[in-house]
Amino acid sequence: MSSAPPALTPKPTRFLDAVRRGVLVVDGGMGTQIYERGVLFNVNYEELVVSRPELVLRIHEDYVRAGAQVVETNTFGANRVRLARHGYADRVREFNVAAAQLARKAVGDRGHVAGAIGPSGLVFAAFGEDDRTRVRDAFREQAEALTEGGADVLLLETMRQPEELFLAIEGVRSAVSDALPIVAHVSVDADLTLSDGTPVADIGARLRDVGCNVIGVNCSDGPQVVLAAIEKLLPLGIPLSAIPNAGIPRRVDDRFIYVSTPEYFGVFARRLCKLGVRLIGGCCGTTPEHVRRMAAAARMEASAAAGACEDPGPLWVGVADSSIPPEPPVLVIGQRPVATAEKSKLASKIGKKFVVSVEVNPPVGVDPTSAIQAAKMLVTGGVDIINIADGARAQARMSNLALAVRMQEELGVETLLHVCGRDRNLLGQVAHLLGAHALGIRNLVVVTGDPPKMGDFPDATAVYDLDSIGILRLASRLNAGIDPGGKPLGGVTSFFCATGAEPAALNYEREMERLKLKKRAGAELIMTQPVYDPNVLDRFLKDVEPLGLPVLVGILPLASHKNAEFLHNEVPGMQIPRDVRDRMQRAGSGPAARKEGVAIAREMLAAVRNRVAGAYIMPPLGRYELALEVMDGIV
Repeated sequence: MSSAPPALTPKPTRFLDAVRRGVLVVDGGMGTQIYERGVLFNVNYEELVVSRPELVLRIHEDYVRAGAQVVETNTFGANRVRLARHGYADRVREFNVAAAQLARKAVGDRGHVAGAIGPSGLVFAAFGEDDRTRVRDAFREQAEALTEGGADVLLLETMRQPEELFLAIEGVRSAVSDALPIVAHVSVDADLTLSDGTPVADIGARLRDVGCNVIGVNCSDGPQVVLAAIEKLLPLGIPLSAIPNAGIPRRVDDRFIYVSTPEYFGVFARRLCKLGVRLIGGCCGTTPEHVRRMAAAARMEASAAAGACEDPGPLWVGVADSSIPPEPPVLVIGQRPVATAEKSKLASKIGKKFVVSVEVNPPVGVDPTSAIQAAKMLVTGGVDIINIADGARAQARMSNLALAVRMQEELGVETLLHVCGRDRNLLGQVAHLLGAHALGIRNLVVVTGDPPKMGDFPDATAVYDLDSIGILRLASRLNAGIDPGGKPLGGVTSFFCATGAEPAALNYEREMERLKLKKRAGAELIMTQPVYDPNVLDRFLKDVEPLGLPVLVGILPLASHKNAEFLHNEVPGMQIPRDVRDRMQRAGSGPAARKEGVAIAREMLAAVRNRVAGAYIMPPLGRYELALEVMDGIV
């Protein structure tokens, strides 16, 4: 195996400055799009940049419109070794220069052109020095042409052989020295190793040590494998890139179809952003719609980061403790903020009794009767408050505000209204909160909100003028009697504000820092995601204790083994231990599985009954009776 090249420190570039500032969205699978537009696999795709440039340009432009900020050139196999198989060995410069210019035409100065460099296609098991020189020179030649064409960064991708990877780095560096940054991607198997068994963490450390600017994983076997590999690379302290493919394609009606949906990619993009990954995009099988979902997740996280870093200013209302610097209270002459215990029945109960909140969402359609009847059953069974999600899933449901008002009027039960930043701009959010207060709503749980799901309305867009911290700050200002611009309202609102938390967050340190900021912004209660691991919850409760905020622990009774696996693998912030999933598998299905799910939930609740202020129960699949079964004898 050749030794790694010596480390270099590339000069700062516009691309590296953008990487330092936040997440960049990379485009999707060029080859798949060419195939989907009628070009069969018996054609050399790299040659299309000169024979059918309008097709390649249109694909680039579709990705840019979807939100891509980094456009890869159509040059994955445009090195001399691979092109020679098609009789194009003497056209390396022509293809690469043309490809870079097409990508630049699509993205302009708004984004960045990444010169894509794939493997040679050779197996290195019995290579001699002459062979290595030939391969190294092929990478050098391609890098020179991409640089001439105007690439901003050189991106080595789908590298599975460590020896070839470092030969590629040597060749690229001999072409560009330190003029352009280098992004180095490997592709790993399910064991998170390269073709020779090298663990991804080991190869990542070597790439960092030789001076690659960004390292990461592409292709592999879909988002799950790439996410697992990225977690291994996190401790290296270098910007990371994650470009998964859409899983293994299946043959349907004589065509290859990738089955990982854009919605699925949106969820994983959010996970990757929360981990701190700087480049996210898609490989084989990903379409402009996949990129659009990833871009929405990146915008949401950018909004969250801006909220976290923003100077709170003199209007930030918060309560100080030993770990958070105090903020001066906002005072408007003639207006007195309402004391916490006087804001609502829920606020007055916190700390005095074990409080139980159960989630009941509006049913699909125009008739809320079933939801109201479910709430009536729960209240009769001893539930303290009904909480209602904001735009639950992407279906035709009435607003949670309308259902909350109906429940309060017809049942006399207090409600807890979810408010998220996804669907309303700043003015809409102000109107929503003032209207809710006028209609008698006093309890809010404030969340940023997931990116729009595919559901029945794939063209729905996200807003995110305010993330959860911004909405908490807004509610605090309204509680102080001022609008977002600092003008007196002529009165005060009396919102009791809860916020969400993920005890099993992949980027746990970031989650804790944001909780501190949420308290400063006005959060008075924490409601957690469901937790199934006592050790995870124990760590979280110890870490939030200095904040002095009461906690409602999230409880979601599992409905089946399939349900448990879905939550563990697909929902950010959810981790279900193997022993719990094994219990659900042994329970089988139907009533027996639901009974086991309730038993697991009861064990979790009983373990922390004396350490939390209450429980936030989320019945699965509308089975509200399970909430009462979880409570029985514990509450």
